[in-house]
Amino acid sequence: QVQLVESGGGLVQAGGSLRLSCIFSGDIFSTYVMGWYRQAPGEQRELVATVTPGWSTTYADSVKGRFTISRDHAKHTVYLQMNSLKPEDSAVYSCQAYHYSRRGPDYWGQGTQVTVSS
Repeated sequence: QVQLVESGGGLVQAGGSLRLSCIFSGDIFSTYVMGWYRQAPGEQRELVATVTPGWSTTYADSVKGRFTISRDHAKHTVYLQMNSLKPEDSAVYSCQAYHYSRRGPDYWGQGTQVTVSS
């Protein structure tokens, strides 16, 4: 059973930076596509960024040039480096994993709160 544990959220001023981490366990990390999603109160969950086992990345237009997703196969960890944070980036950020072959379910972490003050 895949488990995902996020950390790194917190309160930061606008213009600041945070780095989120998500530790993966329970299967072969290098066979999973990893992603970060976020959900603000009253809003739908939205995709922030994804990274494939081969390091291909995608980003939401709203975070391009400010956020960077990366993965460390030795540490079974995916990161989201967030720079130039804006108040509208405030949300609960959740880590997601799914097998590259699309077998099995999507897995989710419990989420970590990011709050950006103006």
